[in-house]
Amino acid sequence: MKLLNGKTALITGGARGIGKAISLKFAEQGANIAFTDLVEDENFQNTEKELRAFGVKVKGFVSDASKFEDSQKLVDGVVKEFGSIEILVNNAGITRDTLLLRMTEEQWDLVINVNLKSVFNLTKAVQGIMLKKKNGSIINMSSVVGLSGNAGQANYSASKAGIIGFTKSIAKELGSRNIRCNAIAPGFIITEMTHKLPEDVRNEWVSKIPLRRGGTPEDVANVCVFLGSELSSYVTGQVIPVCGGMQD
Repeated sequence: MKLLNGKTALITGGARGIGKAISLKFAEQGANIAFTDLVEDENFQNTEKELRAFGVKVKGFVSDASKFEDSQKLVDGVVKEFGSIEILVNNAGITRDTLLLRMTEEQWDLVINVNLKSVFNLTKAVQGIMLKKKNGSIINMSSVVGLSGNAGQANYSASKAGIIGFTKSIAKELGSRNIRCNAIAPGFIITEMTHKLPEDVRNEWVSKIPLRRGGTPEDVANVCVFLGSELSSYVTGQVIPVCGGMQD
């Protein structure tokens, strides 16, 4: 039997990168998929087609997770279309890397809003649905730099560290109603974002990883399946690094 059969998952930023890998893996495991992106472009439409090939119900939504009202409208739309939401994956995220000396207020605010405020927005929007059912799994995408920090990423690291504190707090608030909340902390994952880095920078990252390779989006998606399924029914308030051993 498929691990997520019959569940509906809402995945922010689910049309590309790690989010798309999660969407595909969830669909493979039988989940109905609601995913978001900021625009309905060719990539958005192709993702819908790829997901439907698994024989599950699929709908993409154009929505900005950093906006409180958009998030509530999104959840209302998903419930109207699918009837319920059993799994929320807060995956939407961006970087605006630079040293604090050069970082603008706009760069700080943008990263905090997209990466951290979005997690508040969507979790608040879905909690009522999950509370009524006394069931749910919330999966938040943090990062190893949220655990360790990183020069040139004060805004990103702060947003990802904030997600960890939020995750642990929500796990304590909602645990008595059988709603679990966990975080994943990916390390160096090979995506469009990391491909933009110079080759010497990528090689330096890989040299620090005990497994001697960058991770794949599928590596992260596999852990998401575990956290979304009943295999992790006694796991909440945890941060699981997916980093090839680089985070000790």
